[in-house]
Amino acid sequence: MDFSDCCLFDTHAHLDDPRLAEQLEFVLLRAAAAQVRQMMTIATDLASSQRAAELAGRFPGQIYAAIGFQPNNCAALTNGEWDQMVALASSPGVVATGETGLDRYWNDCPFDVQQHWFDRHIQWSADSGLPLVIHMRDCEQDIVDSLEQHKTLWPLAGIMHSFTGTLETAQRCMEAGLHISFAGMVTYKNAADLRDVARQIPLDRLLVETDSPYLSPEPVRKHRPNEPAMVIHTAQCIANERGISLNELAKASTSNARRLLGI
Repeated sequence: MDFSDCCLFDTHAHLDDPRLAEQLEFVLLRAAAAQVRQMMTIATDLASSQRAAELAGRFPGQIYAAIGFQPNNCAALTNGEWDQMVALASSPGVVATGETGLDRYWNDCPFDVQQHWFDRHIQWSADSGLPLVIHMRDCEQDIVDSLEQHKTLWPLAGIMHSFTGTLETAQRCMEAGLHISFAGMVTYKNAADLRDVARQIPLDRLLVETDSPYLSPEPVRKHRPNEPAMVIHTAQCIANERGISLNELAKASTSNARRLLGI
C-alpha cells in the first residue's frame, strides 16, 4: 500500500474510550505513521463531551471534537445537562455536534425521546453553525423523515456517520446538505452493496472514518481495538472500488472534512 503522499482525516473516533485513552500517545504516533494527521473525537453524553473538548484543547490542530448526546443515551437527559454541553461549544477545537440521531436496534431510549433530542441537535446545529454528526441504525426512513421535517433549515451541514444505508437514502441525505462517511464495514466481504454505494457518492461529499475502537476494517478486522491509523484500509478499499489512487481519495476526503468542519 503506497500512502507516502496522502494525508487522511478520521472523522469519527471515540478517543476517550479507555481502550484508546490509556494508550493515546501511541495511538497518535501510529496514526501519524499511517499519514492520519487529523481526527475528530466524538461524544455520546455530557461526560464524553467534556472529555472530547479537553482532548481537542490538548492536541490543537490534530484532534477536534464533536459534542452531543448519542440517541441511546437520551432517556434521562435533562435540560441542565443539555445546557452544560452547549456551553462547551466555545472550547477550542470543538467543531461539530453529535453524535446525535436515531436508533431502532437498541431499546435503551424510547423512540419519541430520541426524536425530541435529535430535533434539538438539528435546530442547535442550524443556530450555532456546528455541523451535525448523525447516527442511524435500523431507521433509514425515520432519519429521512426527520430531515424532511426540517427542510426550512436546509442546507444542513453534517455527516451521516458510519453509513450503511441505500443509495437512495444517501441521495436524500445529500439533498439535505450532508456528507456521507464510511467506516470499516465497507471493507467486509459481505458488503458488496455498500461498496457499490461508496462508489457512487460524489467525491466532494465523501468522508472516511474508523468509529474506533469499534468496526476494525479488513485486513485487520481481528485486531482489537480499532484506532485512527486503520482508516487507511477503509480509504484504500473505497479508492479501489472507485478506480482511483489512494492519494486522490485521501486528498478529496480530507479536503471535504476540513471544509465542512471549518478547519
